[in-house]
Amino acid sequence: MTNNIIRRVIILGAFSILSLLAVQSYWVLRTWDLQEREFNRKVLQALQDAANDLSRVGQFVLPEANLIEQVYTNYYVVNLKNHFDAPTLEFFLQKAFENQGMREDFQYGVFDCTSNEMVTGRIIKYKKPSALGQGEVLTEPLPAHYNSDFEYYFGVRFPERNANILSNMNVVLIFSIMMLITIAFFIYSMVVILRQKQLSEQQRDFINNMTHEFKTPIATINISTDVFLQNETIKSDTRLNRYAGIIKEQVTRLNTQVEKVLQVAQIERHTLELHREELDLAELVHSISPSIELKVNEKKGVLHLDLPDTGIQIRADRLHLTNILHNLVDNAVKYTKGIPDIRIGVKKSGNKVVLSVQDNGLGISKEHQKHVFDKFYRVPTGNVHNVKGFGLGLFYVKTICDEHRWKLELQSELGKGTRVGIRMGVVG
Repeated sequence: MTNNIIRRVIILGAFSILSLLAVQSYWVLRTWDLQEREFNRKVLQALQDAANDLSRVGQFVLPEANLIEQVYTNYYVVNLKNHFDAPTLEFFLQKAFENQGMREDFQYGVFDCTSNEMVTGRIIKYKKPSALGQGEVLTEPLPAHYNSDFEYYFGVRFPERNANILSNMNVVLIFSIMMLITIAFFIYSMVVILRQKQLSEQQRDFINNMTHEFKTPIATINISTDVFLQNETIKSDTRLNRYAGIIKEQVTRLNTQVEKVLQVAQIERHTLELHREELDLAELVHSISPSIELKVNEKKGVLHLDLPDTGIQIRADRLHLTNILHNLVDNAVKYTKGIPDIRIGVKKSGNKVVLSVQDNGLGISKEHQKHVFDKFYRVPTGNVHNVKGFGLGLFYVKTICDEHRWKLELQSELGKGTRVGIRMGVVG
């Protein structure tokens, strides 16, 4: 995963999280506000009903203004301007609250403004239900309300108001907790991804550095092997000459694998530079066919060239296009059980030209075809166990084609071979 992709994931994820938090916060506050308004409405209505009942029983007239005031969020005072009986008040309060569907614990106190003190006070607890008019004695007085218009009033306080409102928001709170868990999981995933990326980069840097270190001994062995092979004594000794040839072959193979790793490292670091130039595609294929034919001849195979008589001009990087052909032919040779029959074709179609490599090998099943160009992916070969490689060849081919904006085409059938085509633009 590249830095750009990780950066995009983090930015989009952070934006999504902030958006979710903003929406969820809005709905929590909105729900709280609605619950608070509903709570106040019920309380005010219940206090109004209790005051009306008291005035009816006591046969006095309620004041027209400032009957009920909300002093704090959980504290209300009712100015009756008349004396009333505390047990009767408690009875009517319980009755009024229950009529509003409220079973919240509350405290009430009766005040006499002449002395500015609470005359009596009790607490009603619904968790320990008591009969109407039989509440517990309030140990601490409720706060007095200083208002010149007040003569004789009572106050009602809900000590667990906020907890009761929250209890009515269970669904919203559950979704909020689920969202927070999701956010925490996303953050944890990002931490794990970044940690894994760091480890992957360290591993990649280590492999790249080690691969670079291999270049010097490989080059030294290669030169030494060439000296051996040119020595007359070695040439005259069949056994030594064969061993020297084996060393040369394995060093060449090792060097090829090291080059592939370095090429992939360049691709991953985005330091791959293409030196495009105008090339005659048919001429290029013809010029490198001898080296390709050597690979085919190692397995006593046959190489066919289907090239047009007239030149076809393209713009491409000569080195990388050559490497693509070598990689495709290498795969064609490696994944053939019998005698390889390889065909390289160049065919013009309108303003496009198709460079194709076709073989008579094992073929690729449908389920594997969409993965063969992935890095490190290797198609299972059944009973064929001598196919070596890292799964980098076709990944390199696809990357170079993508850089050139060429289209890759794959046609394959199990037991009948594979055809890889590259559709390129023609110059002129």
